[in-house]
Amino acid sequence: MGVGDAFSELYDTSALLVEYDGFRLAIDCPDSYRRVLAKSHAKDVDHVLITHLHGDHVNGLEGYGFFKHFAEDKRLSLYASPEVLADIWPRRLAASMSELYDGQRTREMRFADYFDARALPWERCAEVGPFRIRTRRTLHHIPTTALFIEADGHSLGYSADTAFDPSLIEFLEPANVIVHETNLGPAHTPYERLAELPAALREKMRLIHYPDFFDAHASTIRVLRQGDVLQG
Repeated sequence: MGVGDAFSELYDTSALLVEYDGFRLAIDCPDSYRRVLAKSHAKDVDHVLITHLHGDHVNGLEGYGFFKHFAEDKRLSLYASPEVLADIWPRRLAASMSELYDGQRTREMRFADYFDARALPWERCAEVGPFRIRTRRTLHHIPTTALFIEADGHSLGYSADTAFDPSLIEFLEPANVIVHETNLGPAHTPYERLAELPAALREKMRLIHYPDFFDAHASTIRVLRQGDVLQG
């Protein structure tokens, strides 16, 4: 869906939606998430996986959680690492979601009133709907989850936010399609390092989370465009 970084003026911030056999799993939940979904003609997304707690990946969760609660009277299924689940309520959401006024009184709300949360263990396989998901921690400022997602012989590897990490590339390499970030700074991956990878690996790689000034036309690796649909 979105392909930009946290500072983009051109694109929605990076987020993916994977679908198999009618089951939709959102990967990250950026700002104005329902608008992002509408632009991608996606509806009925009840399952969200959060890779990490930087705002460009999680800022939309408050609004989307409220929408599910008030408009649909349901909880949102939420998947994340144990570290993310430990912090997401007390350090991110509780300030705005822990109290609701019902017209007569204010009542206290809990994380579980909005979300059905399930932890994804590190470097082990978990089942989410039809998907088998393996996780790996990336090299980033805070705990961040890279993903290897499989369903019926199809597979997708997603780097999430990370510094260049050859061992992570090795983890993702067996996937049919690899979505890898590129950006500036010590906690992101320079394009030049990815461009040095073998041609066969670059051929199945797609770039995401790039800055507005990234020269997509000069890239030797294909660049995801907003709203692109990939067949894994």
